[in-house]
Amino acid sequence: MTEKRTLNTIDTPSLILDIKKVNTNIKRLKDHLSPLNVSFRPHLKTSKCIEVARMMMSSPSGPATVSTLKEAEQFAAGGVTDILYAVGIAPGKYQRLATLARNGTGITVVLDSVAQARDLAAYCTASECEFGVLIEIDCDGHRSGVKPLDSSTLTAIARELAGTPAKLKGVMTHAGASYSESSSQALIECAEQERKAVAGAADILNEAGYPCEIVSAGSTPTAHFARDLTGVTEIRAGVFAFFDLVMAGIGVCQPEDIALSVLTTVIGHQKEKNWILVDAGWMAMSRDKGTSKQKVDQGYGVVCDIHGHIYEDLLMVDANQEHGILSLRSSKGTLPDLPVGTRLRILPNHACATAAQHPHYEVTEGEDLSVIHQWQRFYGW
Repeated sequence: MTEKRTLNTIDTPSLILDIKKVNTNIKRLKDHLSPLNVSFRPHLKTSKCIEVARMMMSSPSGPATVSTLKEAEQFAAGGVTDILYAVGIAPGKYQRLATLARNGTGITVVLDSVAQARDLAAYCTASECEFGVLIEIDCDGHRSGVKPLDSSTLTAIARELAGTPAKLKGVMTHAGASYSESSSQALIECAEQERKAVAGAADILNEAGYPCEIVSAGSTPTAHFARDLTGVTEIRAGVFAFFDLVMAGIGVCQPEDIALSVLTTVIGHQKEKNWILVDAGWMAMSRDKGTSKQKVDQGYGVVCDIHGHIYEDLLMVDANQEHGILSLRSSKGTLPDLPVGTRLRILPNHACATAAQHPHYEVTEGEDLSVIHQWQRFYGW
């Protein structure tokens, strides 16, 4: 008889996923988007797991967003047939994406220059392979994309693609600057800026005779704070299903909403330093300290008991490769009594980075300590 697996018996450190919170987080965003008359194309880069993907997508076949070729291949193997590869396309990526397309997966790629469009169009023509294409729009100066009112570049890209198997489907944008905000009003304004930028670019192309079937926008913050999505056809978001401390710092969620944590065990104490040592270091948590630029710095993560209840002001303040150092946010106060062997959970700063340290999820439900599934993740590019 197989022994029942619980958070008291599995090895530490382990990556824990609370499926109850995942479902609640997904429902929250979908309920918000429903009256705004847009479709939803979830980003699967955080989970890298087919079981989680199926929870997020509107059907087993998609639609979906990915950010690596490995994600595209793995999710296509899992039955996803409508995939947006949302990273600027380069020639070295063509062949792997073409293999997917020839095997029946609908692939859409992203570009933001005439040179990229010309090169992709030539490849698709020569290889008789069809890709969908979205022109990336820079809505906030955060990263890449064509300026939303740059009609000459937009139409020049469209002309390069016209009549080729690299079919222009529309435009997309990502409000990366929203991750630096921390108030509801600022996030509402980011969402409106994002909408106006991408819808305005689509209007330019439509008026020039290049119809935009897809007008795609989104980030987890703006998806939650959008109030009007006129002109947008679809929204993308990814970390919303798990959330993390960065999202909590922005104001998109509460720490209690975070579905992902790392299970760890107390392995020692340094009482004169007010430290508790655990067996989850930066190899388990990642080096990400994304909250360090926010109003509240959460160190390497917030500490919870084994059930997920947060200890007030107890953080992972430092990390070595396999050692985590827990201490209080302030020098004032008394550490909780956590003897060697005590099991704890650490909420991550950045869910994508922490999940990437682990080969699978140990799936739980609510405060129940039973492990009900073990879901595999994948790695690489």
